[in-house]
Amino acid sequence: MNELAVELRTDSGKCFYRQIYEYIRNEIRAGKLLKDEKLPSTRFLAGYLQVARSTVETAYSQLLAEGYIQSRPCRGYFVCGMEELLDLSDPLPCAPEEECGKRRGADAGKEGGKEEMEFDFSPHAISMKDFPFATWKRITREILVDANSEMFALGDPRGDLALRTTIGRYLHSARGVNCRPDQIIVGAGNDYLLMLLEKILGRLPIAMESPTYKRAYRVFQSFAYEIRTIPMDQSGIRVRELELSGARAAYVMPSHQYPTGVVMPIGRRLELLKWAEKEEDRYLIEDDYDSEFRYKGKPIPALQAQDRSGKVIYMGTFSKSIAPAIRVSYMVLPPSLLERYRENCGFYASTVSRIDQRILNEFIKNGYFERYLNKMRKHYREKHDFLLEQLRGLERSFVLSGENAGLHVLLKSRRGVPERELVQAAYRERIKVYGLSDSLTEDTDEKEEQGTVLLGYGALTKEEIREGVERLKRAWGNLLY
Repeated sequence: MNELAVELRTDSGKCFYRQIYEYIRNEIRAGKLLKDEKLPSTRFLAGYLQVARSTVETAYSQLLAEGYIQSRPCRGYFVCGMEELLDLSDPLPCAPEEECGKRRGADAGKEGGKEEMEFDFSPHAISMKDFPFATWKRITREILVDANSEMFALGDPRGDLALRTTIGRYLHSARGVNCRPDQIIVGAGNDYLLMLLEKILGRLPIAMESPTYKRAYRVFQSFAYEIRTIPMDQSGIRVRELELSGARAAYVMPSHQYPTGVVMPIGRRLELLKWAEKEEDRYLIEDDYDSEFRYKGKPIPALQAQDRSGKVIYMGTFSKSIAPAIRVSYMVLPPSLLERYRENCGFYASTVSRIDQRILNEFIKNGYFERYLNKMRKHYREKHDFLLEQLRGLERSFVLSGENAGLHVLLKSRRGVPERELVQAAYRERIKVYGLSDSLTEDTDEKEEQGTVLLGYGALTKEEIREGVERLKRAWGNLLY
């Protein structure tokens, strides 16, 4: 494993994550990092470079999306061979200097650019302190004791039948999804599943909401999709503009859109389904990434549950509901696409260890997942309510939205204070908040001046939320009144 002698410069005009990304990319191109060579873990490299771990993760994510490296479950990150690279172009130009300052967050501090943030309101982080580690270890031990040669053989490319059957039963009871086990594809993360979709659908014009989940956008971009960004209103993606875009597929998050938190009403869902039904080769890709966490009213059924024409490709993950390291996602294909999958992707081996599949299957089938999920819903609801209580007093200055579901809320300045100023003022108090513009794509007309920030609370304790909000009020005091 290389230690990577990256020299981070504060005067280069480039973000730290960008400098790490470019260094590794150039080393691979020059043949100095060879195929199958293992990269340092994100934790090790972050400690070695004295930057936030999220900075290294962002660099690795970009390298992963562009095909320079690959992630191997439970083993780490490895260099791809040059013949395996998806694209040797450089599709991600460095952001303007003020944007870099915002993205550095925890990295660009007063002491040589290496100061850590005390409180990170990340919308992606989750709490792991209540995870049933003892149960997971016991299941693992029991499975390894009973392991036989069949478990170590190459399994079904779609994933083991037992796990796919269990996932199908869970999706039907929890999300109303209707499917057979043969429609379910299990993979190590959504990136892999989106790669399979490119093989199944081809590089057809694809529409995405604006703002959107930027990682998915970058994955589509790395596969050279023709991407059309469609603006949203209070009900979600605008179907009229989707119709005019000429897109053949649309990537949407109807149950809880990221990052806006919009829940798509039934009327808009039916409009979307009608759009897809108008032509034979139109599809909706439904990303149901955090549907488990809803704190007001009953859970919103999946869009796939209302699909009667086989137009919805449903995607979900256990990364939020169990743990990020699980790296198990799943995709439900309409029956009409199964033959395409068999022809174009049936030769790909499963990217999830059969042992990990067996562990997850036992965890879900025996009720441990449901109990853990119920426990986490309660904890997150308490944190959600506590955060809203701490934010009282900011109503005159901010419009609050995106509450009652997911693991973050949005604050939009009533006075139109630029997002950049809000983020930088928080940074001076050693608080990390996230701007909505981070989720805007390069081709959108809306930019950073929206004055909207995201506050995630999943990984924070109540005391950290209280102290963090107090500091935000102090940081933003002069900007808001």
